[in-house]
Amino acid sequence: MTDAVVDGKLEAVKQATKYVKETENVAEKYSAMTVSKNSDMNMNVGELQSAAFTAVPTLKPIKKVRSKAQSTPRQSLASSISASYSDSSDDETSPRDKAQANSKGSSDFCVKNVKQAEFGRREIEIAEQGVESPLSGIYFLASAVFASTVLIETLVALGAQCRWTACNIYSTQNEVAAALAETGVPVFAWKGESEDDFWWCIDRCVNKEGWQPNMILDDGGDLTHWVYKKYPSVFKKAQGIVEESVTGVHRLYQLSKAGKLCVPAMNVNDSVTKQKFDNLYCCRESILDGLKRTTDVMFGGKQVVVCGYGEVGKGCCSALKAMGAIVCITEIDPIWRHFTLLKICIYLYFLQYNSGGRNDMDGFRVVKLNEVIRQMDIVITCTGNKNVVTRDQLDRIKNGCIVCNMGHSNTEIDVASLRSPELTWERVRSQVDHVIWPDGKRIILLAEGRLLNLSCSTVPTFVLSITATTQALALIELFNAPEGRYKQDVYLLPKKMDEYVASLHMPNFDAHLTELSDEQAKYMGLNKNGPFKPNYYRY
Repeated sequence: MTDAVVDGKLEAVKQATKYVKETENVAEKYSAMTVSKNSDMNMNVGELQSAAFTAVPTLKPIKKVRSKAQSTPRQSLASSISASYSDSSDDETSPRDKAQANSKGSSDFCVKNVKQAEFGRREIEIAEQGVESPLSGIYFLASAVFASTVLIETLVALGAQCRWTACNIYSTQNEVAAALAETGVPVFAWKGESEDDFWWCIDRCVNKEGWQPNMILDDGGDLTHWVYKKYPSVFKKAQGIVEESVTGVHRLYQLSKAGKLCVPAMNVNDSVTKQKFDNLYCCRESILDGLKRTTDVMFGGKQVVVCGYGEVGKGCCSALKAMGAIVCITEIDPIWRHFTLLKICIYLYFLQYNSGGRNDMDGFRVVKLNEVIRQMDIVITCTGNKNVVTRDQLDRIKNGCIVCNMGHSNTEIDVASLRSPELTWERVRSQVDHVIWPDGKRIILLAEGRLLNLSCSTVPTFVLSITATTQALALIELFNAPEGRYKQDVYLLPKKMDEYVASLHMPNFDAHLTELSDEQAKYMGLNKNGPFKPNYYRY
């Protein structure tokens, strides 16, 4: 064994021993802190819940365990966690009132705490995926969830210049935002923004002297709305808008119909990969995650109504039924109603004639919300519309009912009507409120009616990879398209691109597609390389 190898192993042993000692120091100080806090246990339930998560941040002495060796770019996990949490959200100072700068001296951002950058970098590494496409020369304005941070860095790596803000006041991961700010991306977002903060962040994102975007990437339409309202001159040089939400797409179609759409827009929301993976499969998992994290509810035997039976609604219904909940739906579309009623008929047929009394067919009652509101334990909206659950219905809802939204818009539940003098709001934990009526009845409102899975849980990184790839390809298509290909209208993502996004992710499943022979392709009238379905095909 060479001297170099021996020296290397000795150094590794020293580092490991040092890490163990540091960890022990942190544990001892944390233990001492919790003992000293035991005398201050006269707190309510909400404070106790908060204390369970903010105990480590309040430990100022933890900073002392950081040594000179830990100031290197790659710190130990223990030290990076303590560094992250020692300046966490217990600081109530608004980020707008802080003077912050990253290690390069730039202050063109506004996040909760830029010192959390290293911990955020570890989170980004977990989610990283790559997209290989030329984006040099594109200047982005973007509004999206921070789970899509890898998309930002991919765009930057490919040559784009981005300015970024959040589409939801609760969706930002502060550590991740700090990591982006540290790399030089102008980010304006933090978790728990007020309404005023939200629009201020969008304005700071757009209003940069000497900087002109030529593409807009939006999620919900708020960024596009603000640019139209305050900075219409941006559209003189903009080449397109890419929108990924049903609410934002609806707004774009309204602009197009009124003849006010100034640039081509790409509707990513209705691409097949987005509909199936982000809307159906993602919501099938994240609805349970969000409800469990916030309420610890047991689903078995619960009466649940899901408002809207699109892809999001179907995902929610499937997950809740699998957990033993009794699910019914509301729907305006007669096609979906007919489809669901047909399944119910099959369900009843099997109940009657199957000797075992069992069936494996889906079947959900289609109801009007007014008919069932008094019996429901959980009410979930996923329509993208407004006033789906009204104040009158909330007045008649049963005591202890959980009310939440899985659609994009925050107007589905009439939360504004609940902010009235006769009702009391009681914060139970982060993004969980009791709204209490004068007679003592209370409902459990999640995320103040905003999007549950972005506000209260997480989204699978695989799903985000698919959505981010779709968005990137849409941006490239609009930016590189020859003049005249796209007019001032809303377009669906070309089917060929949709299939390409799906094919890029096939290796994750170890899936192997069958290839058409020349004879088979000629018989079907298809190109061997796709597209394999026409645009009107419904999967």
